[in-house]
Amino acid sequence: MGFPKRRVLGGCAIDFPWDVSLLAQGKFEMMNMDMKLGTTLKIKGKIANDAEGFVINLGQGADKLNLHFNPRFCESTIVCNSRDGDSWGKEQRENHICFSPGSEVKFTVTFESDGFKVKLPDGHLLTFPNRLGHSHLSYLSVQGGFSVCSFKLQ
Repeated sequence: MGFPKRRVLGGCAIDFPWDVSLLAQGKFEMMNMDMKLGTTLKIKGKIANDAEGFVINLGQGADKLNLHFNPRFCESTIVCNSRDGDSWGKEQRENHICFSPGSEVKFTVTFESDGFKVKLPDGHLLTFPNRLGHSHLSYLSVQGGFSVCSFKLQ
């Protein structure tokens, strides 16, 4: 893996053992991540005061997304989906939104063979199927009004 690469995101210094591209403040893309079945991603960050929502993508690349997680504040919903090449799957909508602009949040995403379990900040559990059937994920991206302060795979 080599030496970690230190980056500053949202005012926090983070060591990355993966290839990381910082797209803009609080937005990044990570390739060569090592997320296997049974792994949990713990993520902590701050939602911008003017955010309309944010997106967290997990998969094998920008066009192979096993989980597209998209809280939308104006719709008071969380949209989850998958993407295989140019084809998006059917949206799954969850009307349980416990995120709000200006707040600091912690939540987890557990990757299992049958799908993802997203534990929201208030403890509510959202599930989404592993439609693409992958057993290893190497790609993570964060977009929109969410500044990552810390994350951990375990």
